[in-house]
Amino acid sequence: MFTKTLHAANISCQHCAHAIQKELTPMPGVKSVQVDVEHKLVTVTYDNEQTLAKAEAALAEIGYPADK
Repeated sequence: MFTKTLHAANISCQHCAHAIQKELTPMPGVKSVQVDVEHKLVTVTYDNEQTLAKAEAALAEIGYPADK
């Protein structure tokens, strides 16, 4: 099990947090998703690097790309 915190500058409100959780939580391999709106952070607990890559791609697809 791994955990990574990503910064996504486009997060601005609880609606954003809900959209991110709704998109990432059901993904296979994602164990948990926490969104910190104030600091624009998404913390993902996942099972392998492929899952993280898919989660990052999904974030970008819904308009919250993670900073590199």
